Amino acid sequence: MKDYLPEGSPAPSRRQFIRLGAMLTAASRLDVNAFAQEAHPTPSRSMINTPFAATKTPRIGFIGVGGRGTSLLGWFLAQNAQVVAICDVVQAKAEHAGQMTVKAGQKAPQLYTQGPHDYEALTARNDLDLVVIATPWDWHTPMALSAMENGKHAAVEVPLAYTMEDLWHLVETSESTRRHCIMLEECCYGYNETLVLNLVRHGVLGQLLYGEAAYLHDLREEMFSSQGEGLWRRAFHTQSNGNLYPTHGLGPVANYMSINRGDRFDYMVSMSTPALGLAAYRAGHVPKGDPKWSENYTTGDMNTSLIKTASGLAITLKFDTSNAHPYDRINMVGGTKGVFADYPPRIYIDGQPGKEAWNSIDEYKKDYESPLWAQKGEMARTSGGHGGMDFIMIYRLLQCLREGLAPDMDVYDGAAWSAPGPMSKMSLELGSAPVKFPDFTRGLWNKRSGSSI
Repeated sequence: MKDYLPEGSPAPSRRQFIRLGAMLTAASRLDVNAFAQEAHPTPSRSMINTPFAATKTPRIGFIGVGGRGTSLLGWFLAQNAQVVAICDVVQAKAEHAGQMTVKAGQKAPQLYTQGPHDYEALTARNDLDLVVIATPWDWHTPMALSAMENGKHAAVEVPLAYTMEDLWHLVETSESTRRHCIMLEECCYGYNETLVLNLVRHGVLGQLLYGEAAYLHDLREEMFSSQGEGLWRRAFHTQSNGNLYPTHGLGPVANYMSINRGDRFDYMVSMSTPALGLAAYRAGHVPKGDPKWSENYTTGDMNTSLIKTASGLAITLKFDTSNAHPYDRINMVGGTKGVFADYPPRIYIDGQPGKEAWNSIDEYKKDYESPLWAQKGEMARTSGGHGGMDFIMIYRLLQCLREGLAPDMDVYDGAAWSAPGPMSKMSLELGSAPVKFPDFTRGLWNKRSGSSI
């Protein structure tokens, strides 16, 4: 039980002890050993602060060029990245991506379209520095492992992985191969997110106390589409209950709180509402007799989790893609001097004019705007991509590769931010009991300062 209950928790009564024991036994199928820290000793060489080898012209391979992958390809091409190889199970998509590359003035890339494992031929090439992976979620881990084991850095769409075992495998493979495994969390590079990060660093909000993060996005139409993500994303809602997509909201809040850089996630509890939204949408939009009517949706519509950090900070984390709701990541952080909240962006600082009224963040932009946005913001905003954050993310990744810098976020960050996926499932299986976070850094989380964003 010590692997699940946080230190300092009151001893359970005999009845609670028996109940918890029964739940732990029932949850053994969830690979609980992967949560145990003892199974993953400290590496001889960590990837923390490990720089890329400076590469003036990074050579890029793409695996997955559907909607998201094609967008990423466009932002890489816009910044003169050399695209050498492209892989997709749909030949027409690979060909379209190849044509984009040629139109950008580059040589036609090699295409890999011979089935779901043809990516292994791409990662085996000896002329690639980085492999970008934008595929359905369950392919992230094997593709990233293949890239690193073949000597390439991996840049992976979110989330990094879906099981604790896979997260540990990615961490340890990154360490053993000395190749980075980076999660492409673009929300960390948003204008507001980078502005607030600077506000926090300069003490404008005081000593931090709490944060709120979410991914609230009505994806019902997209999930029931007969193309694109509709071909696979809905299936995850039939497989488990929990937070399927934690990183968009959690990543920026983790940066505000210096997670893995002086603090770390300690434990989490999770609870879900009933799963009603997808079935209701199906009833109103899918004709009877369609195969979708055989699906049983088990992921609760709204999942809410509470995370406690080692220094005592609290984070509320929410997930809902199955109901009518305006897009919202909440993106809130509060401290002893004030609070920022997004959607819409607003700030309140102790002693400001207007008493207990929110103020605009406009007056803070001059002094706290991120240098990345000051330098590249105009180009980013015209490029599209979630208001420009995707462009800024790719610009910064290429800058780190070209100049031989350590990446802003590393495999330990991607693993920590993705961990609430399997952990929320575990907590729900245990009756919303607290579950301990593994320390992917193995004690090194307080040995470095904040990221370079």
